[in-house]
Amino acid sequence: MSLTGTPFLYTTIVLAVVALILPLVLWSRLRGPRALRTAARVLMLLFAQGTAVTLIFVLVNNQNNLYDNWADLLGTGNHVQQAQDLGSDGTGGIAVKRLPKVRQTFSAAEGPGMHAAGGVKVTQLKGRVSGVNAEVYVWLPPQYNEPAYRNKKFPVVELLPGYPGSAKAWFGSMKAHEQLLPLMRSGQVAPFILVAPRTNLLAGVDTGCANIPGQVNADTWLSIDVPKMVTDNFRAEPAPQGWAVAGYSAGAHCAVKLAVAHPDRYRAAVSLSGYNDPIGERNSLAAQNPVLRNENNPYLLLRKAAVPPRIALYISGESGDGYQAGVALEAIAKAPTTVHVVFLPHSAGGHNMALWRPQVDTVFRWLTLQMGQNHARGQDRSLTGGTGSLTGNAAGTTGTPGTTPRSPSTGGSTRAELASGTASRAGAARKP
Repeated sequence: MSLTGTPFLYTTIVLAVVALILPLVLWSRLRGPRALRTAARVLMLLFAQGTAVTLIFVLVNNQNNLYDNWADLLGTGNHVQQAQDLGSDGTGGIAVKRLPKVRQTFSAAEGPGMHAAGGVKVTQLKGRVSGVNAEVYVWLPPQYNEPAYRNKKFPVVELLPGYPGSAKAWFGSMKAHEQLLPLMRSGQVAPFILVAPRTNLLAGVDTGCANIPGQVNADTWLSIDVPKMVTDNFRAEPAPQGWAVAGYSAGAHCAVKLAVAHPDRYRAAVSLSGYNDPIGERNSLAAQNPVLRNENNPYLLLRKAAVPPRIALYISGESGDGYQAGVALEAIAKAPTTVHVVFLPHSAGGHNMALWRPQVDTVFRWLTLQMGQNHARGQDRSLTGGTGSLTGNAAGTTGTPGTTPRSPSTGGSTRAELASGTASRAGAARKP
């Protein structure tokens, strides 16, 4: 029985009800020795408590899509078949564009939200370069199958969850496709193909979207194998012009890191409550030694770049949870790199879906503007009309132009923390 399926939810509800009724009916009717009756009553109480805790866990898991299946929950899942040293570019010397096309078989995805807004498709992808074997979810915009668009190629956004987190989260918990469907139909948002690949590839650890020889090639999985599959099977625009990546929490860190590291693969990235230093996630493999940690810190990558990458970054967060990371990147950005930082007050919702879900509308309007556009002076002014940051309202979806508040911009952090983007570590450690 699927961990996130409706049958399991209904089963836990029935068991919780039965566990509540049993003591009411049998408590005074038990017969036999006193010790046996006492043991039976204790077992009934434990059963009631156990089913109640299980039901709460299932409800929370379905709401936040933390664990996709039993293997993820129990820490027995491993989606890495091999992890060779693929070199600095993550290709291992393979001419990716020359690889033959592989047609994937897609089926209707199951779980909360998967059948909404036209339905989400899923396929099991064996990464030919990364050595990863995992599922990838795809949602097609309403225009995709319309006759008028039969020759059109569509832009793509890769969607990354936090850790722990299911690839389904952007559809099940964030309801991105449900929110975007009417906006795409009305022309307010571009008709993006949404792609959500599995990021939880090894049991009990966050890959940090890094390539680590002998352990995992998560970067290559996300930036090479998944895009290759999408362009092989759908009318998708080529990289980098037609590709963006978005994430929340640990997925936000990955999104910015992938865009900064691979401007030849992505044009834009969105970070919701992310961080720069991989140590922001205590279980990150990318933080296991100083070399890996530096190689996967987007702040350091951007600062060391010989040529500023032609990418646009959207970074939102509260003070101590994503905001400082954005300020640090904005401070070093040089054209054609643009950084748009959104300050959110603590009243906006905290490090959870209540903060991130309402931002989907704004984020995709921004992506619609940014895909293919360039801006001067390293600051994106498309949403503020003159400032490099935005003061968000409690919902986190709209804002008014204004200067960044001085106190929240520091949040008690040292100058060194602000410069490196590690000031968000404490907040980033709070996982939904």
